[in-house]
Amino acid sequence: MLEQVKQIMNIKHLRQKMVATLLLVLVYKFLSVIPIPGVNTDGLATIMEAQKGLGFFSALMWGGLKKFSIILMGLSPYINAVIIIQLLWVIVPKIGDMQKEWESGQKKINKITRWLTLPIAFVQSYGMIILLNNLAWGTIIDMTDIKLVLMAMLIATAWTVFLMWLWEVMTEYGISNGISVIIMAWVLSGVPSVIMSHIQAGSYALFTGLILATLAIIYVIIKFTEWNRRVPIIYTRTGREEKSYFPIKINQAWMIPIIFSVSIVTFPAILWQILSNSNTETAKKIWETLIEYFSMSNPSWLFIIIYFVLVVLFSFFYVSITFNTEQVAENIQKRWGYIPWIKPWNDTANYLTKVSAHLNLYGWSFLALIAVLPYVMWKVMNQTVDFIISWAGLIIIVSVILDIMRNIDTEMKMFDYSKYK
Repeated sequence: MLEQVKQIMNIKHLRQKMVATLLLVLVYKFLSVIPIPGVNTDGLATIMEAQKGLGFFSALMWGGLKKFSIILMGLSPYINAVIIIQLLWVIVPKIGDMQKEWESGQKKINKITRWLTLPIAFVQSYGMIILLNNLAWGTIIDMTDIKLVLMAMLIATAWTVFLMWLWEVMTEYGISNGISVIIMAWVLSGVPSVIMSHIQAGSYALFTGLILATLAIIYVIIKFTEWNRRVPIIYTRTGREEKSYFPIKINQAWMIPIIFSVSIVTFPAILWQILSNSNTETAKKIWETLIEYFSMSNPSWLFIIIYFVLVVLFSFFYVSITFNTEQVAENIQKRWGYIPWIKPWNDTANYLTKVSAHLNLYGWSFLALIAVLPYVMWKVMNQTVDFIISWAGLIIIVSVILDIMRNIDTEMKMFDYSKYK
């Protein structure tokens, strides 16, 4: 182990990437503790402590929620913009054509996505401010002060754009995808406080049990993350048969469906705040219904079921759009390849679609279970069990670490190869 670390540090290019990643993570952590000027963060800290069921929701907000920081929304507006653009590939043929233009088309799509992030961030900032203010019973910010609310929205939007730039820099100069590294850094930053809370309470037996449970969950998640179906492919372009395979992962959507679903399930809470100021009888009935069924601080079973279904549906749509089976079938055919017992072109595309849907059914269900588990535990036990790291956090950490290990392995192989050139 130490020998491998020594080899990694001896490679200048790899060492620079790791240092750049660490420095940019420190910049992110510094921003996450700077609160938006003019807001009362004590009210939010109180509600976060009282309603521990919001811990998972806080985890998805990239560490900016607890302090009501300037990076309050993280990169969720950008992720939402990416998903919207990908959904538009089917509806708007022009965007779909851009994707076929390779690098130049991808640059155009990235530019459109960045511009779309701005209005989404601005609108989402208002929704997030209303939601958090509502959860804290109006103690965070005075919603009647239009100037203060507008300033908070502009600050949150501007720093979301900065975070988008920071992510791109981290992806270009760092060791892995910037978004993944940022989320992992925030998840890991909460581990010392959890450990210290158990040590101070003297609950060593519970602490030991939680460590063993966390290790068991890590094992399950590694299997879940790495497991894939290897579809056999035979290539004949060299005049003889060359056997290969095409891997299809069980979870192709990662955490994106959960992040997108959070944006949807928080909408009723925003509507709740708007209707609470209305004096009409109809509005009051709607308000009472939203309080009863769609409160994030005390979610109902209906809320949990809707959240579960949304994650599954968004996973299905995301994978069906990003995994273009027709293009894969075309590429296989162009390379003089075929899947045994399957006809080329349409039959190959249909077969890959069927295999992907079958595999991802388990992936979507597992992902949806991870999303609703904290709320289910809250309903069943009327409290949450604080694992060393949450299940969602473990999925993120395992995925990112495995990706970093693959990147390091690639860099080391390139370094070894360059010595013999």
